[in-house]
Amino acid sequence: MASELRSATTPVERLEQSLIHKIETGEIELPLLPQAASQVMALASDPAADAAKLSALIHQDQALAAHVLRIANSPAYMPRSPVASLQHAVAMLGMTLLSEIAFTASLKSGAFKVAGHEDEVRRLWRHSLASGAFAKEVARMRRVNVESAYLCGLLHEIGKPVVLRTATALAQTECGTVERSTLLGWIDGYHSRVGTLIAEKWGLPKQVATAIQYYDDYEHADSFRQECLLTCASDRLASHMLSPQEMSDESLRTQPVFPELNLYPNDIDELLTKKDQVLAVVNALNI
Repeated sequence: MASELRSATTPVERLEQSLIHKIETGEIELPLLPQAASQVMALASDPAADAAKLSALIHQDQALAAHVLRIANSPAYMPRSPVASLQHAVAMLGMTLLSEIAFTASLKSGAFKVAGHEDEVRRLWRHSLASGAFAKEVARMRRVNVESAYLCGLLHEIGKPVVLRTATALAQTECGTVERSTLLGWIDGYHSRVGTLIAEKWGLPKQVATAIQYYDDYEHADSFRQECLLTCASDRLASHMLSPQEMSDESLRTQPVFPELNLYPNDIDELLTKKDQVLAVVNALNI
């Protein structure tokens, strides 16, 4: 390690070597999966679970219960009448959707926080939410599992806030500040490796872990290639919706992932009609 750092000639290069070292040796600090999120995930996969168990679980966390009720009453879910209780929310939205909302709300509080970089984390969180919502739409179009697709889309960039937090903490001790463009380059370059470590630590389903690792390199996925393709497509759609200056309509339509999924121009047109609906979900879950 010492010789590697000596061979790096600038403070920024030495900082990147330190970041790589932490990732490769497993010394990087990974977030814990919030207890509520872990319990909701377990309950959602339990065929014996029922709405009463889910309501009781959410009730244990008053802040989470308040978030869930607020989200259930948002325009994204268009309740016919005000949702006054968790039991009512289950009846209105169904257990699957309520589990999804509860998992997402609890995840935000634990994994998407980097002090001093709130705007950047907010951007990453909104992109994750949009990717999850678009993943459901692509999954419906391809007639594959919608719940699994949502998790892949939501979590595919879970490593990004961790890389951001680690790099900025290293910078404070080693070289002061790092240009934003450099920082974003490291986030893009290393987040999938960190995300894979998080998936292992959290015990995420194998298809989700594979999508995290290979969504942007799906040609090399040995398994769950469909999930990787679907996650890549949802990532591109989210980028276009939230940052059209970076992912133009023309650029979106020429992405090779869509032909790989057997999605054609009219299918892309249909997916783009969902933008308002997806944005409503993003705004509702952007707690």
